[in-house]
Amino acid sequence: MRFEIVLAPEAVEDFRALKANLRAAVREALETHLRHEATKTSQSRIKRLRGLSRPQYRLRVDEVRVFYDVTTTTVEVLAIVPKSEAASWLARFGSPGRRK
Repeated sequence: MRFEIVLAPEAVEDFRALKANLRAAVREALETHLRHEATKTSQSRIKRLRGLSRPQYRLRVDEVRVFYDVTTTTVEVLAIVPKSEAASWLARFGSPGRRK
């Protein structure tokens, strides 16, 4: 199944703020990992976030973390943040939800 990838306005700003080489790596990772298998978790690359209803997933790309939600046909990228800021971003913007 092919997902449509949509960047939230905040994620667009985050993306534009990245250095060119990181932008290219993130763009490639979005196409490679999220276009067809956005919910396929792995040991290191894609992680389902527990205890949160939003964001649902995290994609690791080098020293950057991409937080996103998945619906039936769409992947909504919520934020693209440096690894060092990921925990504080989740604390500020993550929505607590059901426990798994």
